[in-house]
Amino acid sequence: MKIFKPIFLPILLATIWISISEFARNELILKSYWTDHYEGMGLVFPSEPINGAIWGVWSLLFAVSIYLISRKFGLGQTTLISWLVGFVLMWVVTGNMGVLPFGILYFAVPLSVLEAFLASWIIVKLSGPKES
Repeated sequence: MKIFKPIFLPILLATIWISISEFARNELILKSYWTDHYEGMGLVFPSEPINGAIWGVWSLLFAVSIYLISRKFGLGQTTLISWLVGFVLMWVVTGNMGVLPFGILYFAVPLSVLEAFLASWIIVKLSGPKES
């Protein structure tokens, strides 16, 4: 149980924060952007329960990635690297596939930076000193 507090608890709490942030941003704030964009392509925006479950897995993997990055870098660097890996790469891919409504970026960029920062902060504050 000694490993629970410095590793699993920060990852669990960051995963919960990331999941809440993703849900709020994409389901409550930006849902109409997504659905309108998909309808314009003749598609239905995927919002089945399995899609939510996959986003839960993504949130856990993002939190684990932040934890691993935080073992070598400080809070600011962890936030920036995590944001680049978690969001910018996703936007490049979804933009390339034509399924990213670019108008959401005005909202998504600052909200995703906040998400990455708070997840990084949770992990850095609760996981103890980083490796030297």
